[in-house]
Amino acid sequence: MTPEDHIDAVLQQLAGGRVFPDVAPLDTPTPYITYQAVGGAPINFLTGERPAKQTHRMQVNCWADSRTEASELGMLIEDAMRSATHLQVEVLTGRAANYDEETNCRGTIQDFIIFC
Repeated sequence: MTPEDHIDAVLQQLAGGRVFPDVAPLDTPTPYITYQAVGGAPINFLTGERPAKQTHRMQVNCWADSRTEASELGMLIEDAMRSATHLQVEVLTGRAANYDEETNCRGTIQDFIIFC
């Protein structure tokens, strides 16, 4: 499984299953969640082998019609990520508020480290 597959599986029970890599399709109803890989700290072996598991920094965003709804969904996302013990999740940042002028949506953005 890719890191994106793992994140998608963890978050599918939220936002009515509207969970997308990178960006949501045009006209997706709110609330919805997007996520993307934003780096990580590679593990390097002297032998040049690729490790069986890797560290990935994943950014998770949620979008809703109101600040309250976005904040509540952001808390649920953090809870779901923390519960994914098989990914050894580290919460890297606190939730930051976000606003999209084009859609008039409120959101949160938060970074996590996963090991998979």
